[in-house]
Amino acid sequence: MTSEPDIAASPEEPAREPKPEGELRRGWTTGACATAASKAALIALITGEFPDPVTIRLPKGEEPAFPLAFESLGDGYAVAGIVKDAGDDPDVTHGATIIAMARPLPPGSGIRFAAGDGVGTVTKPGLPIAVGEPAINPVPRKMMTEMAEEICAEFGLPADLMITISIPGGEEIAEKTWNPRLGILGGLSILGTTGIVHPFSCSAWIHSIHRGIDVARAEGLTHVLGATGSTSEKAAQDLYGLPDGALLDMGDFAGGLLKYLRQHPVPRLTIAGGFAKMTKLAQGALDLHSGRSQVDMSFFEKLMEGDDLNQSLKDRIQSANTALEVLEATQGTGIDLPARIAGKALQTARETLRDAPISIDIVITDRQGKIIARAG
Repeated sequence: MTSEPDIAASPEEPAREPKPEGELRRGWTTGACATAASKAALIALITGEFPDPVTIRLPKGEEPAFPLAFESLGDGYAVAGIVKDAGDDPDVTHGATIIAMARPLPPGSGIRFAAGDGVGTVTKPGLPIAVGEPAINPVPRKMMTEMAEEICAEFGLPADLMITISIPGGEEIAEKTWNPRLGILGGLSILGTTGIVHPFSCSAWIHSIHRGIDVARAEGLTHVLGATGSTSEKAAQDLYGLPDGALLDMGDFAGGLLKYLRQHPVPRLTIAGGFAKMTKLAQGALDLHSGRSQVDMSFFEKLMEGDDLNQSLKDRIQSANTALEVLEATQGTGIDLPARIAGKALQTARETLRDAPISIDIVITDRQGKIIARAG
């Protein structure tokens, strides 16, 4: 019987450093950090010494080095921890400590994975990991497996290991993600396909959208909802009586949602959002973030061509700073601007879905959650 460490008792997570000016820094995925921590722990288990920094090989051949933030060597186990640096990406796991424990298993066991403190467990079908398994995605599993097999072969040892991944505080961090809706309970997922986080790619968010669609399909749901925010989401959910599993947390990534559904269709889709975000979709934008798409005020004028617009209204539209100002300017004129925006947003969504067998509708709400337009 070997003793094991209290993995949760690791150093506190450091505060995030301010973003530097100039070119944005890229960072490393949780999968890359878990692989590096696992490698350091495995080498220490075999040799008694921790490599620091520890170098790993990423799927595309790059070989970054990671400094260790935590290490512990005991009777029949070794533990190493690495603080995740997500660069300048707005990643909720930035600064988290990714800890790996390696311990030997009986001959013939192979390499197995376990979820430690702060790493979730899959409880719903539809994800790329089986129900009951730790939420460690296929590419990180492959990276850790290949690394472990290589090191064990180098030392002439069988690759029979248990690798336990932990993230202290991960269960609390996971509440800020979509893991609970996806049926990943108890903590975070170990993610990454390239090992690299590109600044503001928001790949983890889009990944969550895709997994939400997978889970909805596996559960046989026929109607899903993508919303730009919680207010419009609640309004549309109440309108249709949808279960939480149908909510896809689209946020600003309408393109990420629509393009994945194009290949993995669900019979019915509702897209809901506020007036400004839906205006961007109506203009043809698929990324609705304020830093990556803007409302074009001239679009409103084109949309109202043929209407009897007096010069005062035209002046207000041209001088408006926000979509909301335009909406307010048209109220009482008899022009149902939200309905026209909904129609154009529907057109953009249908064009993006191409010929996918999906019935789609648009819901636009005001800031209080009142539905002001529907289309489709």
